[in-house]
Amino acid sequence: MNKEITEGLVFTPPEFANGLNVWSSQNGTPGSDTYAGAANAAFVPADSDFNGCLELQKTSAVQKLRYMGQTTIIPGCYLRITAKVKAVSGNLATVRIAGWAGNGSNNHVSGLIETGPAVTLSTYGEVVTVSAIVGAGARNGVDMQWGSTPVYGHFGLDLTGPTGGVVRIDDIQIEDITSAFLRDMMDWVDVKDYGAIGDGVANDQPAFEAADAAANGRRVLVSDGTFLLNNHVTFENPVRFQGTVTMPADKRLILSKNFDLPTYINAFGDEKLALEKALQALLNFSDHDSLDMCGRRVELNGPIDVHGVVGNKNSFAVRRVLRNGQLNAVAGSGWDTDVVTSNGTYSVSSPYSLTNVANVANIAIGSLVTGTGVGREVYVRSRNVGANTITLSLPLHDAVGTQNYSFSRFKYILDFIGFTALSHFHLDNIEFFCNGVASAVMLPRDGLLTKIRDCSFIKPKDRGITSVGEGCQGLQIDRSQFSSNEQAVRAQDRTTIALNVNKNDPKLRDNQVHRFAHFAVLAGRGNVISGNHWFQGDEESNALRTAGIVFTGINVRSIVNGNYIDNSFVEMSNEHDAEPDHDSGFTFGGLNIIGNTFVSINVASWFKWIVITPYGSGHSLQGFHVIGNTIRALNGSVDRIEGVDTSFSTLNMGAMRNVTFEGNTFNNVAEWSISPVTIEHLEASNHNVWTVDFAPHLPFGGWARKVTAVVADGIIRDASNGRVDAMPYTLKQIGANNDQVRLNWPVACRGRVQVTARVDIPT
Repeated sequence: MNKEITEGLVFTPPEFANGLNVWSSQNGTPGSDTYAGAANAAFVPADSDFNGCLELQKTSAVQKLRYMGQTTIIPGCYLRITAKVKAVSGNLATVRIAGWAGNGSNNHVSGLIETGPAVTLSTYGEVVTVSAIVGAGARNGVDMQWGSTPVYGHFGLDLTGPTGGVVRIDDIQIEDITSAFLRDMMDWVDVKDYGAIGDGVANDQPAFEAADAAANGRRVLVSDGTFLLNNHVTFENPVRFQGTVTMPADKRLILSKNFDLPTYINAFGDEKLALEKALQALLNFSDHDSLDMCGRRVELNGPIDVHGVVGNKNSFAVRRVLRNGQLNAVAGSGWDTDVVTSNGTYSVSSPYSLTNVANVANIAIGSLVTGTGVGREVYVRSRNVGANTITLSLPLHDAVGTQNYSFSRFKYILDFIGFTALSHFHLDNIEFFCNGVASAVMLPRDGLLTKIRDCSFIKPKDRGITSVGEGCQGLQIDRSQFSSNEQAVRAQDRTTIALNVNKNDPKLRDNQVHRFAHFAVLAGRGNVISGNHWFQGDEESNALRTAGIVFTGINVRSIVNGNYIDNSFVEMSNEHDAEPDHDSGFTFGGLNIIGNTFVSINVASWFKWIVITPYGSGHSLQGFHVIGNTIRALNGSVDRIEGVDTSFSTLNMGAMRNVTFEGNTFNNVAEWSISPVTIEHLEASNHNVWTVDFAPHLPFGGWARKVTAVVADGIIRDASNGRVDAMPYTLKQIGANNDQVRLNWPVACRGRVQVTARVDIPT
């Protein structure tokens, strides 16, 4: 900063050679006496030391010399007044810089220091330099601290001490030296002032640390250049990057006072690298629980291996959040799926393993496993190259023996699979633009309570969120949007899946999911699925539909509540059971489907919203409740709302326990599924045995296993028209399909009854 340069101000007074009429012997104010024609002052044009000077005889106790021009005083600007003086004869005087402070009304500002340090002349002919600095601020080195009231000064010097001496004074200089105070005036320090080179070769890490230590609350400026940091650097003060830094992959840059993605982008000059280094810091830094992307969009040409970029730990269990930004996958080979086909052996005695796997070293952890007898969403959790074995995320239902398997490793924008355990990691308000070239998130192999909220998963190529192990335990996904890359594809031809879960207690709440093959494949228990809207329709007529939610356990202890289930169905299967036949223990059940809205459009009449797919024999339902749902078919009707997919096996209807279908609303559904169900039966002629058919209503084509009520609706009359007061006894599970109830009366009679039966035996 120099006001003479930036604003064209002139501070230095005119030379003595121009006349002494502007030099006052008093304070320099208008009307004061000047040295023009004074007996004790003369201009000396030639001097051995000065190129023209003022010769002045000291005739008063304080001999003043003041420039009568108004030298401007500007807050923030610091002036140095300098004079060169030598004694010529007589008594030796003392010399000091001096001034007079004036305000905007041209009045003197009193109470200020108006003199600088004094120097006593000791030798004739010796040139002595005296100087003083004047400015508004109270800074070290400022001799005359004038504050903000003065707007100008009359500057010069004083001669003090004994009178009679003669001195010669060179032209007085006034210069702007504000730059000398910039380090104190500005709110930053520059790393280059502490030895940083910025050539990308020299190690500037010590200079960075020294600048940070000196900042003491001010901002550190990383000025232009490329700065190599060969070790970790932690800034305890705010930092601003004009230049960029480079550092080894395992070294961390910690920005404790402005820990956000834009600052890291400024630091590294590359968005992907910046995000990686910021994530590295996030999991190695206790001062911040979250990394704010500040709305920035990061272009990615390949996955971010979060474990790889963190580099120094395999597990982490402290809450961390990545929030408020966009991750955009840019098409390129970095997203190509790696596919390996290999031979392996499966045995139910080791249900989570494949043994004797050929070429195991080329099979990536996290690969999707497909092959005969492999259920949906089975992944490679780990591998042992030396033993030629693979650990699977879930068992296989019908793969005993040796066969070829296909292993497909999808590529994910954020890939956490390298962590053996990562808990309490949150994604908050992140948009994953997968653009049909990338999948979104691969969860760690183990961990608890991952939270994903207010996120968008746009057009994933293969998967939205994938779990290959137990890192999905307690997974929470709230208020997020999943939009598939297969919007124009027929439902039955889609392959993309929004998410899968292997372990217990996931919470899927208030999400929107559009046109995937499946919304969620859930292999664990304790699932809460609430307030979601998933839509899996297409533009076909008489169309097929796929499952939205797939439960692959048996007793799932789960609730599906308050969802909008749109052109898809809820499926229960046991495809992840190495021995899918039921001998003892739990079977299908533990599911409450309550208060949902079910809709279909243009579907085939045999479409059903609730489907059970047994992969083995002997299974039944125990604890299954469908209550208070609103069900409607549009542009056509459907036969029933529920059914059994018998592709592999069927249900044991004779073992149903605690199954309830009640309080549901049916629209354009031909046969209403109700249990317990009350049938009104009219027997018009006299018979001892009345047969009541419950077939249209019993869920899943089940049996009439329990009669809970028989109520006469009016008078029951015998052949002689007399009243029959006796009650019939009942026989259940009558008929070829066991779906009828027989009422046995003591006499032949006729009349109307209300008969209530259940598909189960309540427990």
